[in-house]
Amino acid sequence: MKKNRTSVSRHEYLIKDLQDPEFAAEYLNVVLEEGDEKMILKALRNVAEAAGGMGEVAKRAHLSRMTLYRALSKNGNPEFSSFLEILKALKIKVVFKSAA
Repeated sequence: MKKNRTSVSRHEYLIKDLQDPEFAAEYLNVVLEEGDEKMILKALRNVAEAAGGMGEVAKRAHLSRMTLYRALSKNGNPEFSSFLEILKALKIKVVFKSAA
């Protein structure tokens, strides 16, 4: 007999929450504060998944899907121009503030 799934994984719950642009921006800010490059890439992957999937984001960023996957992979190291295109595709704006 097939069981009906009644719970949602943390990842699925996060992806649902990340569909809200304000939540996604705050999520990225919190991860950025931690300063871990790998976590920032993972967070961007999560936001991309929530924003219509990697294929859709790659198209909007004018990148191939494989390039986007590689750039946001665990060992990714996207070029700055690619990073900016990804943020633009996700409708995420970068703002600099004084740390003082």
